[in-house]
Amino acid sequence: MRLSISVTNFSWRDGDLGTRLAQIAQAADRGGIDAVWVADHLLQADPYGARPGETEMLEAYTALGFLAGVTERVQLGTMVTGVTFRPPALLVKAVTTLDVLSKGRAVLGIGAGYEADEAAAMGLHMPPIPERFDRLEETLRIAKQMWAGDESPFEGTHYTLTAPVGSPAPVSRPHPPILVGGTGERRTLPLVARYADACHVFDIPDGGATVRHKLGVLAKLCDEIGRPYDEIEKTIATRLAEGESAEAFVARCESFVDLGIDHVSLVTTGPWTDESVATLVAAAPGIARLGR
Repeated sequence: MRLSISVTNFSWRDGDLGTRLAQIAQAADRGGIDAVWVADHLLQADPYGARPGETEMLEAYTALGFLAGVTERVQLGTMVTGVTFRPPALLVKAVTTLDVLSKGRAVLGIGAGYEADEAAAMGLHMPPIPERFDRLEETLRIAKQMWAGDESPFEGTHYTLTAPVGSPAPVSRPHPPILVGGTGERRTLPLVARYADACHVFDIPDGGATVRHKLGVLAKLCDEIGRPYDEIEKTIATRLAEGESAEAFVARCESFVDLGIDHVSLVTTGPWTDESVATLVAAAPGIARLGR
């Protein structure tokens, strides 16, 4: 099983933001953590991860470029980018640039987007849900086309690119992994089955019933299009409980293996601390042995 941290809160009070972000990522990098994700928002959007006054939010791809320069091993990506935040070619170029500069460590994390209040506050385009999913599929198609080196015109309902040049090519081959966030059965999971290398489900306190159901739907969708279900990494988001020990966390992750999960992504209440990262580093060897 793989293990990653997701930075959704940048409101450190014990040092400047850049220094603390680098320290957290470097500790993960040295300690056997597999990936570091950052939230892609302009405003604090985690209702459980931020306490009053914790409003700082760094721009995601600038932060990831910074992290590429201070880490050596971890994968880097957003968890996840709302499709309407950037034009598709700009997003693909950002991920490709991250992949080139990090020597093949970028991941495209993407979803349809959901924060209508944030969009209104910051003047972002937030079309109706069906259109967002149409845009998401077109963006996934554009990404795959550009990463394949196909410069032929792309004409969709929402995006037209007369010559989508993807130069330089990414280091990752055939392309940076694609993670599609969300679990909707009508639009999201079919897009996962057709385009993604990883899905992202949520640790809901129902004994695993929802996760088991959602992954069952995904398996059926893969079967319908002739894609091996095992090609898709199953990632779950969970929260590190305050005071949770490394041993308790490893024990909790054993139940995720039983659900078919391959990768656990952790968020915290409040910013990541040296202590919370140390808990994960201590848990990493035990997590790595799970599922083998």
